[in-house]
Amino acid sequence: MSNTAELLKGAAELFPDEVVTQAHVRHLDLPLGAGSFALITLDNGLDHTKPTTFGPQSLANLDAALDQVEAEARDGKIVGVGVTGKPFIFAVGADLKGVELLKRHEDAVAIGKGGHDVFKRLSALAVPTFAYYNGAAMGGGVEVGLHCSYRTVSKAIPAFSLPEVFLGLVPGWGGCALLPNLIGADRAISVVIENSLSQNRQLKGKQVFELGIADAIFEGADFLEQSLLWTASVLKGETEVVRQEIDRGEAWDQAVERGRAIADSKVHGAAPAAYRALDIIAAAKNGDLRHGFEAETQALADLIMGGELRSGIYAFNLVQKRAKRPAGAPDKSLARPVTKVGVVGAGLMASQLALLFARRLEVPVVLTDIDQERIDKGVGYVHGEIDKLLAKGRINRDKANRLKAAVTGSLDKATAFGDADFVIEAVFEEMGVKQQVFAEVEAVVPAHTILATNTSSLSVSEMASKLKHPERVVGFHFFNPVAILPLLEIVRGERTDDAALATAFGVAKKLKKTAVLVKDAPAFVVNRILTRFMGEIQNVIDEGTPVETAEKAVEPLGLPMSPLVLLELVGPAIGLHVSETLAGAFPDRFKVSSNLAAVVKAGKRGFYVHDSGKPELDPEVAALLVQGDSVLTEEQVRERVLDAVAQEIGIMLDEGVVAEAQDIDLCLITGAGWPFHLGGITPYLDRAGVSERAVGKRFLAEGIASVPA
Repeated sequence: MSNTAELLKGAAELFPDEVVTQAHVRHLDLPLGAGSFALITLDNGLDHTKPTTFGPQSLANLDAALDQVEAEARDGKIVGVGVTGKPFIFAVGADLKGVELLKRHEDAVAIGKGGHDVFKRLSALAVPTFAYYNGAAMGGGVEVGLHCSYRTVSKAIPAFSLPEVFLGLVPGWGGCALLPNLIGADRAISVVIENSLSQNRQLKGKQVFELGIADAIFEGADFLEQSLLWTASVLKGETEVVRQEIDRGEAWDQAVERGRAIADSKVHGAAPAAYRALDIIAAAKNGDLRHGFEAETQALADLIMGGELRSGIYAFNLVQKRAKRPAGAPDKSLARPVTKVGVVGAGLMASQLALLFARRLEVPVVLTDIDQERIDKGVGYVHGEIDKLLAKGRINRDKANRLKAAVTGSLDKATAFGDADFVIEAVFEEMGVKQQVFAEVEAVVPAHTILATNTSSLSVSEMASKLKHPERVVGFHFFNPVAILPLLEIVRGERTDDAALATAFGVAKKLKKTAVLVKDAPAFVVNRILTRFMGEIQNVIDEGTPVETAEKAVEPLGLPMSPLVLLELVGPAIGLHVSETLAGAFPDRFKVSSNLAAVVKAGKRGFYVHDSGKPELDPEVAALLVQGDSVLTEEQVRERVLDAVAQEIGIMLDEGVVAEAQDIDLCLITGAGWPFHLGGITPYLDRAGVSERAVGKRFLAEGIASVPA
């Protein structure tokens, strides 16, 4: 048995539940009389909803297939070897379920080394090798192809990426060393660092070809047939593959510096993966692949044994699995059909909702408001956004016309909502206004209609309390911008029934939103935690700590933006309103900042001006600030802020606002862009010892979002 086989056998014993990928070898005669060819198909025997992955046994199967074709190539029985995948899937990389189980550094080294040892055999064969990216390819799936002599890609591929840095890893089976040597450092930085840290942005087939990762691109319908024809012409010398020359001079160094600037702006040095990947890319400048592969294996093992990766996998599992089976959701068979939607209000939020409902549900959507001018503006906004989608080629003319026809407005609620199945209000955030709106709507809608509120902080139960049928009212809280942030907090009021709740979850699924069931508690989940977080920052500023110190204190969390830039995005007036709601509910923990109130009263849109391209404290805001004389250090601020957040999460879990800590994390990741490498917030609080200090216990058991003991 070879060293690689022994290595993989040992790793496979640690991972008994692996979904094993087979590597089927079949032989075919190439067109143009080019000769006999061995095609390896990667297939786990399941349909496209269970993508093909590489665990230890899967790597061992590919290793065995390479034993066979290596002998055939040596004996002159074949002229080339190809690798492709099952329908719609090429391969999506390492099996992360196995990575979670690893407890020892040497086992992590074995995974890195095992992948390298198998994949690099493709480049060492006595005949040319070809990767045919026929479907989704990520991580190790991309990397197995990088070890081949040539690559083709299908135009139909929806997703192609090296997402490792996003999860807290590095592309560890050749990606960091091979990709810059194939397409140049700058383009490699875009794929490995920039796309990864931009919420795991995916490439389409055309982009894969334009970047130079693939040498040829073909239509999806006859992709393999065309790839084999192209392969034959390459082997016969009729097609010459010309690749761009790689600039190994100053351009390489500048690309790495660009990568560091991207990493700094996204994670602020708080997560190591991007920096480890950049070090390997920087060192790959001399083309020494052996050294590059060794560095990848070492980085991979170090990161597998670190907290960020475990948090990254935890976050990935929340978004991919828990999000699809919301905790506490009623049986979906109770959901009622929704064939028409009403939206009360025609402002920006209401208009965004109307567009989303029309696009995803493909049913008529009617907006109402207090005057025709507002209605026309709201409907006009939706139609304008549809025109933008058409101009970008995201929808065709026929679809654009249908969507525009579906979105209309009416001053008369009875006409608008008389046959609606689902009506959502997005009016001014004031209890009396919302109660009046619901009373007016209830008077004109059918008995089965669900009444939803997009309130961000008010009590759903109180809103429904004066209605004849409060059981049909449900909280349906979206996050701004509606088209981008996936979270939908679904709020069960005291009298909300299962049919209303099930319908809300059914609609959320069709809207392609991540729905989390939350209790009717002030500000629900995201706004409550963010308000406590921001409130504590505001408190230390009010007490005397300089704005810059307070902001820099939380940089080590690697949040997507600083607290006061986030406040600007949310809007100081909304921030003030939510803090007033929470201060009314929990005066011992939340208070209203007089400085924030002064900023809102002065009509300022935030604390900063952005004239120089970066945020600087607005002199007019600085003049408004009234501060005490208690000045804290960055470390003291950070400790105080994190203790406050941990305390609030502990109280929320005790109150049953959500089912488990996992739902808090899912909400923060999908509703506030909280980083994957933190796993949301609770794994970070556990890892940093904050949970035990503030609450007296961990939020998650050992081994969940951390290395098993």
